[in-house]
Amino acid sequence: AAEVDVELVLLADVTGSIDVEEARFQRQGYAEALTDPRVLDAIRNTLTGAVAITYVEWAAANAQDVVVPWTIITGPDSATAFAEVLLAAPRRAYGRNAIGAALLKGKELIESNDIQGLTRVIDFSGDSANNFNGPSVALAREAVLAAGITINGLAILCRGCSGSSSGGDLARRFEREIIGGPGAFVVTAETRDTFAEAVRRKLILEISGEIPNPVVAER
Repeated sequence: AAEVDVELVLLADVTGSIDVEEARFQRQGYAEALTDPRVLDAIRNTLTGAVAITYVEWAAANAQDVVVPWTIITGPDSATAFAEVLLAAPRRAYGRNAIGAALLKGKELIESNDIQGLTRVIDFSGDSANNFNGPSVALAREAVLAAGITINGLAILCRGCSGSSSGGDLARRFEREIIGGPGAFVVTAETRDTFAEAVRRKLILEISGEIPNPVVAER
């Protein structure tokens, strides 16, 4: 098995509240963050100098699409190749929120790959904490944590975005209901301008293994 510091599943929300334009800017934000020199520095300074990442768009219980398969990133070339695949792929997942199914998909992807990570993380993003179909969030979260996988969160508040916001204190719901594991945390993104920065900051924390405060706000 290939050895890396982190196995990281990026679970990106493309449910009904996320329109085509918003799904596109989410991908752009991740592409910009993954190729950012500060993220690449964090990868270079890990024990193995490598991380493994896959990008999955989630929606309904039967709609989790692996947009970019597991890719080992060691520097600018592999990061750029990942970003190019991410930006070129069509959107294929649609439907109402199935957070529990998305978390279990992340667990399955981690447990079925041929990669050995020092840490294993599901990076869940969404603009709602509601679950309308599929397994419950609580049961899925319990299964993921029992497998030794950490869940971090990116709460998309979407103020000024083209889609709709779930409203309420989304970060607190993520903290109570979704994230878990050693050093788990939530980052929030409120606008297009802060999205890529929120992703960048979260990736650096996950790759470096730093433990932030329980909720890290990007405003």
